[in-house]
Amino acid sequence: MENNLPPQIAMSQMIFGYVTTKAIHVAAKLNIADLLSEHGPMDSSELERRTGAHGESIFRLLRALASNGIFKEIENGKFTLTPLAECLKENSPNSTKAMALSAGSLFYKTYNEFLFCVQNGGGGWVKALGAPPFEYLQKHPEEGKIFDRMMTDIHGSETQPMVQNYDFSVFKTVVDIGGGNGEVISAVLNKNPDTKGILFDLPEVIQRSRVNIAAGGLKERCQLVAGNFFGSVPNGGDAYILRHIVHDWSDEDAVSILTQCRKAMNPGGKVLVVEAVIPPGNDPHPFKWLDLTMLMINGKERSKEQFEEVFTSAGLKLNRIIPVTPAISIVEGTVA
Repeated sequence: MENNLPPQIAMSQMIFGYVTTKAIHVAAKLNIADLLSEHGPMDSSELERRTGAHGESIFRLLRALASNGIFKEIENGKFTLTPLAECLKENSPNSTKAMALSAGSLFYKTYNEFLFCVQNGGGGWVKALGAPPFEYLQKHPEEGKIFDRMMTDIHGSETQPMVQNYDFSVFKTVVDIGGGNGEVISAVLNKNPDTKGILFDLPEVIQRSRVNIAAGGLKERCQLVAGNFFGSVPNGGDAYILRHIVHDWSDEDAVSILTQCRKAMNPGGKVLVVEAVIPPGNDPHPFKWLDLTMLMINGKERSKEQFEEVFTSAGLKLNRIIPVTPAISIVEGTVA
């Protein structure tokens, strides 16, 4: 990371980065961006009236955020939106509001155990919250809803580039492993009318996905199958998509998931892992930081070499890597 500040000042800013996280979280929790969007520029007294929070404290919060380009102070002590603040709106196409809500609360709690995590090679999330991520979120549905929204906001922008940059028309049947709400398989089928799909996920997820598949007019072309990918996955697919699935798991578990796909797919089939491929060296990459969160849950963001290792252990050969967005690629594998 390079900047023009003296090292001590630059380091101090990074050390107190948690204050920025919490400040953004509170602004999101108070719906300040949505209020400014709906009612126009407002001062702290008007925001006090609309949020029920303390007026002077709101001013101090927004003054600090404005110094980072999040909101802008204009005449008469009023604040207005900036491009960064627009991202904190609920319905912005580039919304990060759910991320702000989750990062400043759920994930914030887990990082109290980051030292334990580094000392022990993982396990920070369970030590902090008492249960693995998906089990915890099932028990805390309100946090689970925000988490699901965050995942949609983060990964939704990848879907169309993914179907544009990879030719799915060569496959008769595409299986989406851990496909969630069906967004990916729906996009694949909508672009490729001769292709059929299988959406595979946990029973409670599949139950919620039925509405989306039916609403998209894909009920006849997309089969919904409930199960657990550590037990088995649907047979007979020509392509198996795993979007942001493999990184949730250790190498041992990743090999197990990939092996299930290899065993189930048709001859000549392909495994398509849609994730970040971490570049070597010191260049910045957002998933180098996300990898620390994956460490907390015993998962891993992987480099090309690390993907080759888990592919090889699963009886697969890494064929090629196809960029989808600046941060995400399709890692394509076939039977070795």
